[in-house]
Amino acid sequence: MRIYVAGEGDTLYRLASHYQIGIDQLMSSNPHIDRPDRMITGMQVRIPSPLASSAPRVIPPYCPPPPPEAFIHNWIPLSSAEEMAATEYDVLIVGSGIGGCAALWRLCEQWGQNGKRIGMVERGPQYLATHIMNVSTMDGVNFRLFRPSQITDLVGDRLPQFSGLKLIYALGGRGTLWGCITPRVPDFDIAKNWPISPSEMVLYYNIAEEVMSVTQEYTRNSLITQILLERLRRQGFANADDIPIAADLSPTLLGKVNSNVFSSTINLLAKALNHRSFDLAVDTYCAEVLTEGGRAAGIRVITPDKRSHVIKAKTVILSASALQTPRILLNSGIQGSAIGRYLLNHSYLVVRATLNTTSFPDPLGTLGIVIPELENRPYRIQIQGPEQYFDYHYLTRPDKHVWNITDYYISGVVEPRYENRVFIDPNRQDAYGMPELQVNFSYSAKDEAIIEQMYDAAVQSAGAMQMQLETTDGVPSICLMPPGADNHDAGTCRMGEDPNTSATDQFGQIHGVPGLYVADASVLPSMGASNPALSVIALAIRTADQIVKQNP
Repeated sequence: MRIYVAGEGDTLYRLASHYQIGIDQLMSSNPHIDRPDRMITGMQVRIPSPLASSAPRVIPPYCPPPPPEAFIHNWIPLSSAEEMAATEYDVLIVGSGIGGCAALWRLCEQWGQNGKRIGMVERGPQYLATHIMNVSTMDGVNFRLFRPSQITDLVGDRLPQFSGLKLIYALGGRGTLWGCITPRVPDFDIAKNWPISPSEMVLYYNIAEEVMSVTQEYTRNSLITQILLERLRRQGFANADDIPIAADLSPTLLGKVNSNVFSSTINLLAKALNHRSFDLAVDTYCAEVLTEGGRAAGIRVITPDKRSHVIKAKTVILSASALQTPRILLNSGIQGSAIGRYLLNHSYLVVRATLNTTSFPDPLGTLGIVIPELENRPYRIQIQGPEQYFDYHYLTRPDKHVWNITDYYISGVVEPRYENRVFIDPNRQDAYGMPELQVNFSYSAKDEAIIEQMYDAAVQSAGAMQMQLETTDGVPSICLMPPGADNHDAGTCRMGEDPNTSATDQFGQIHGVPGLYVADASVLPSMGASNPALSVIALAIRTADQIVKQNP
């Protein structure tokens, strides 16, 4: 054995190759050196004699380790707000919820590697790299209750009229926690209330369903679903059907592994990144939109250290939610009589019932049923289960015949009214020194009449399925969720042709402000009784197509 003083650039890998000594032998002789790729300039190294060999050996040099700068420290590349302030973007997206990520994906897909600059800012931190239902520690109970306090702004105590609201600030937004149920808004509602024809929406619904892997096959052959569907159809609910869900059920093919079964905004971010690069800054609060000469020119953002930065952009897309997008516009002094007005949600009944499956053949499978709204039936029924076993089949299901049906919801149409609004209070400031969000909301007499119909429908549908409604003191256990708890807030920057009654045109561009778009649930002038996510994604894709058309 000899002692060697390491020279410039030496590592144990390098010395092992030079002296034709196994790396394991060299490391065991030098326990004071913790890594074979560590730079050891000036250190003393014990060089053992090579192990005796009966025949000459040809030993190739050891592969060098990757240089430190090659390592990836984030699962998606990030930029800082300061770095983004040094760039002028062709399109800058505010918010990484379903609308923002859908617009980002479509822009990246359509533009490809054409040199245009795309950026996105998100108020919250990085959080999940997938939909929460893809995380194996979750189950049906945990999924409904999981709301990490560090990324959730529980504003109910400050907004008593919309007390169920939960705003989640994190990369992916509420799109990492959504239920993946993806119905279309019915044609009759679109034809009556939207500035877009149902026939045109078919194209964008098809694109959205493809990119989100929407399917009705999830419950197609489940006996529990098929038996209850047959009962419903025979008892007056002829349009009852398998539930549509954004779940990739395709098998592995040509080496493509579908690791994220349940689709989310993270899938859209990944799909966008696979087409081209874009800049993304998290923990970056958008304070206001900037304009020059009457058109969009960028945004002013604030970082957690309370430093302000200006990020320039030729086109700005606001996708911060139906609550936060109007807040940004109002704080920016953007004019529009409908901005923040016509706040929508769904009235939402929760039904508690039990189902006896003694006569059902095995295996039961998964329960997933939807009864869509009709023109003369302004509510939608959605049932999932049994109990917490809709989407967690690695859990051991108990051997029993009486099941609690807890995911039994009825959502009702709420009419868009001017007095239901989001506004800012200059006398109350948030943590960034900006006027704080406020909400005025109430149900109208028409809304309350629909809620009464929904209550009757709960009793009728449960009876049709031969379910037993749970009761408290003889009264069925049917309750109304607080306004906002459905996470279906919408309508506050509604699209339309008249600037007096709408905030944006049919493509989501703010009236009178070229280059300033909205691509979230804010633009929905109505949504019937249907979950809005698929419609938000479809319209965001349509907005992106319009931007591409104007900027080839």
